Amino acid sequence: MPLLRAELESLLRARKLDRTLTSALPRAPGDPSRLAPLGVADLDGLLGGGLPRGQWSELVGPRSSGKTALLVAFLAAATARGEVVALVDALDMFDPPSGAAAGLHLERLLWIRGMGNGEWGMRIGMRHGRLNDVVDRALKATNLVLQAGGFGIVALDLADVPLAAIRRVPFTTWLRLQRVVEGSQTACVLVGPDPIARSAAGLTLKMHAAPAGGRWVGTRARARRFGGLTLCARVVRARCRSGEREELTMSVGQ
Repeated sequence: MPLLRAELESLLRARKLDRTLTSALPRAPGDPSRLAPLGVADLDGLLGGGLPRGQWSELVGPRSSGKTALLVAFLAAATARGEVVALVDALDMFDPPSGAAAGLHLERLLWIRGMGNGEWGMRIGMRHGRLNDVVDRALKATNLVLQAGGFGIVALDLADVPLAAIRRVPFTTWLRLQRVVEGSQTACVLVGPDPIARSAAGLTLKMHAAPAGGRWVGTRARARRFGGLTLCARVVRARCRSGEREELTMSVGQ
């Protein structure tokens, strides 16, 4: 069996198909030119430098788990390095002033706004059966952006789209998007409620709020304000070294 496996892997490498074998992928050595830092020092350290370029990674978790905050930090870090980034915002949920306050250079952001107006648009879409159209348009827009090239980061935000609608997307669609970006200098991230379509050498960051993770500023009971959240991020990858720490607790907010 070991000999047969070695022969199979050799054949796949010869055909340039070795990326299809997640079990055969070694841990990335950490070439800085092939990584896109997230902009959160502790998390970048846990990832070995950032998310891999030329791959689809995922940022997943329930509502209020810190996905949006981490996504904005990722985009902001890229624009601070002078990169141009793209955000395909399926439900038009992104708030530019909040992004600018977090350090995102809006002049380096291509923001593709989806159908509807945030939460209201999603409810109308569900009522009229238009969610499939919302997801389909977002996927087509993402494909066009990737085909155009030149972006350091491309993010597809499906965070508030019901999981059932996302799961109706054929696997071949995700595979096609993976093929478009493979080998490029673009780091792609899919934001959603659950793991969906990470590429073979991509990473999945599972987010959740720590118990009693809310932080409040002020000493008086009636004169306090919300100061941020304590969040947990767990890294899921194809292969993990024995004993390696794969979870991090961090704070977001002021």
